Amino acid sequence: MSPDPRAILEPSAVRLGLVARDKADALRQCGAVLVEIGAASSAYADALFEREKSVSTYIGEGVAIPHGTNESRVSIERAAIAYLQFPDGIDWDGNQVQVCIAIASRSEEHVDILQSLATVLMDPESAAALREASSVDDVVALLSPQA
Repeated sequence: MSPDPRAILEPSAVRLGLVARDKADALRQCGAVLVEIGAASSAYADALFEREKSVSTYIGEGVAIPHGTNESRVSIERAAIAYLQFPDGIDWDGNQVQVCIAIASRSEEHVDILQSLATVLMDPESAAALREASSVDDVVALLSPQA
């Protein structure tokens, strides 16, 4: 049985209206939230940069999904995701990113959320709602798997 997705996306991990100087600043903020909510250690937060060096985590529609390397999974305390919104956008290797969904997962606990994210991003109106969300409840509703 998969865990309750709301346990993976806690309201305390949703951050709206942030500003980042650049991609590195956004990655630092993503790692800091995962550490702050007790999902991962600072070593995992550092690994977000390592992953980004090997492959961009930009997935389209203004969204990036920063996550660590496979080797860094030992630094994960529990499965969690964090939603960080940057309304003004960040240059992410030539793409504009307004939302980072930072992932800490040792195995497949986050798959239901990623499936919900894929569904949201396939619909332009839902993708816009995700980028422009104005409340924590809106974000949680958008990213919660549909029963």
